[in-house]
Amino acid sequence: MKILSIAILSIICLSSCGQNIQEREETNDLVTPIVKTPEEWRKELTPEEYNVLREEGTESAFTGDLLNNNSEGVYTCAGCNTPLFSSATKFKSGTGWPSFYIPLNDSCITEIQDSAYGWNRVEVVCSRCGGHQGHVFEDGPDPTGLRYCINSVSMNFRKN
Repeated sequence: MKILSIAILSIICLSSCGQNIQEREETNDLVTPIVKTPEEWRKELTPEEYNVLREEGTESAFTGDLLNNNSEGVYTCAGCNTPLFSSATKFKSGTGWPSFYIPLNDSCITEIQDSAYGWNRVEVVCSRCGGHQGHVFEDGPDPTGLRYCINSVSMNFRKN
């Protein structure tokens, strides 16, 4: 059963990644790094989005509008619309934030060692704009054993 799950996940990710690559090639927009001043970001983002994406804040648990979203689609970065996660890999972790067990592909996110506040954890940021998404932990479900714990405010959702 585990091999079948991995095979299904691979097909979902490959089709999603292929779609993302095609979109990137057509627009050439999603591959160009985004660099803006804090003032430019403040004009484009809500205060809560700015706090989470640019200042590494965290929304309060169980308050995010995407926590209980069960629709099929793709979660994108709220700062730059880069596709980050598929609804097919979302699961209920009970932590109060949307959780995923794998990103759409390895290039859409960057993982950074985070030892702030005396914790040893791994921060997840959007590879394109550097926007803080959340953290990844090693207590997730099969097939990866990972839990990408992501702030709702740092993402948008695009239905299939």
